[in-house]
Amino acid sequence: MRVNRILLSSALVVVALVIQVSVLARLHLPGAVPDLLLLTVLGLALVYGHVGGALVGFGAGLLADLAPPADHAAGRYALVLCVIGYLAGLVKPETGQLKSATGPMAVVVAAAVGSTLLYAGVGALVGDTAARHVGLGGLLFTSALYDLLLAPFVVPGIMALARRADNDPLAETGSATKATDISSGWLSGGTGLKIGSQRNGLRVKAARARMARAGRIKGVKRL
Repeated sequence: MRVNRILLSSALVVVALVIQVSVLARLHLPGAVPDLLLLTVLGLALVYGHVGGALVGFGAGLLADLAPPADHAAGRYALVLCVIGYLAGLVKPETGQLKSATGPMAVVVAAAVGSTLLYAGVGALVGDTAARHVGLGGLLFTSALYDLLLAPFVVPGIMALARRADNDPLAETGSATKATDISSGWLSGGTGLKIGSQRNGLRVKAARARMARAGRIKGVKRL
């Protein structure tokens, strides 16, 4: 990943995690907690693609695993967000622009349900049965609902910031300068050809004038 991608992704992930832990987790909503970190990973993955999405998801999940008040094994959420970021990056728009909101909303719902199932599955493998006591069905419904309601305010803004940071003004300036140099070279070459042709034409005209003048002088001498 490029430096501007790393800096932007790191800043957005840290801000999302702080808001989720300090604000969203304290709302005490029924069921799941709105996953702002997941939405941030989705927005970046839809711009950076599957490789960038997997890297951002792994870093964001690992940070969430280590940040308090995490009460699960480190690496568990990193695995979940890495897989989700990779899969979300596979549906990245080819042009980078979204034609409608239907696709991203479907990605959000699938990611919310998939991340909850994957998190619960990994927890079952390591002996964490908390999802059974809370109710997996309620977690799936509330996580999809909360993330779907929060997505229109998060995902488009994340994608816009990622696309803006992806544009390298130095590269654009360099390419523009190169194009200007090439066009100047073409213009200079064209001007040089014109000047050369004009000079050759003047020389030919001068030679013809000298020949005509010599012919007239010879004709006068003969007379």
